[in-house]
Amino acid sequence: MELIDVPTEQTTAATDVLLSVVAVALMVYLHRFRRLDPWKVAVWSWVAGLLALGAALGSVVHGVRFSPATTRVLWQPLYLSLAFVVILVVVGAITDWRGRQTARRFLPGLVVFPVLFWVVTFIGEFSYAAFVIFELPAMAFALGVYLKLAVGRSFTGAWWMVAAIFLTIAAAAVQATGVVYVTVVWPFDHNGVFHLVQILAVGVLAIGLRLSFTSKMPGEHP
Repeated sequence: MELIDVPTEQTTAATDVLLSVVAVALMVYLHRFRRLDPWKVAVWSWVAGLLALGAALGSVVHGVRFSPATTRVLWQPLYLSLAFVVILVVVGAITDWRGRQTARRFLPGLVVFPVLFWVVTFIGEFSYAAFVIFELPAMAFALGVYLKLAVGRSFTGAWWMVAAIFLTIAAAAVQATGVVYVTVVWPFDHNGVFHLVQILAVGVLAIGLRLSFTSKMPGEHP
C-alpha cells in the first residue's frame, strides 16, 4: 500500500478524516435527545453516520494510491452514502415542516432517488457535476423549508438550519468549480476547502438541531 505524495491530496485526505470524526461526534451527540424524538434523532443520525462513512472512504481514496479499477470500486459506496445523506436531509426537513407521519409516507419513494443515482454512476462515468445536479434541488427544497419556518418563527433553531444548508450548498459550489486553491500553512485545493466548509456546516447543524428539539412537531406531540 502506497500513500499518495501529492500535497493537496494529502490535505484532502486529512480534512476527510476530520469531517468523518466531526460527523461521528454529531451522531453521538444526537443520542442524548433520543427520548425527546426518536424518529428525528434517527433521521439525522443516519445523515451524520452516512456522511462519516463517505468522508472516511474519501480519505482512503484521496490518501492511498490504488489501481484505477480498485479506485472505481471504492468510489461506489461513497457515491451511494452521499446520495442517501442528501435525501435524508430532505426527510429531516419534511419532518420539521409537516411532521414525522408525513415524512414516513415520503421516505419509501425518496430512497429510490439515491439508488437510481448510484446506478447511473455505476454504469456510466461519474463526475462531481452530476452529483451537484442531484444535490442542489434537494438542498434548495430543504433550504426553502427552513426559511419558511424561520420567517414564520414557528421553529426554534430554524435560522441555524438555514445557515447549515446554505454552507453545504456553498461547499458544493466550491468543489464543483475545481479551481479553488489556498495555502494556510498547508495547501488546500477545491476538495480540501470543500471539506473545511462542510465541517463548519456540520457544527452549525448541531446547534440548529439542538435548538429544534424545543419545538413541537407540526400537529404532533414529541
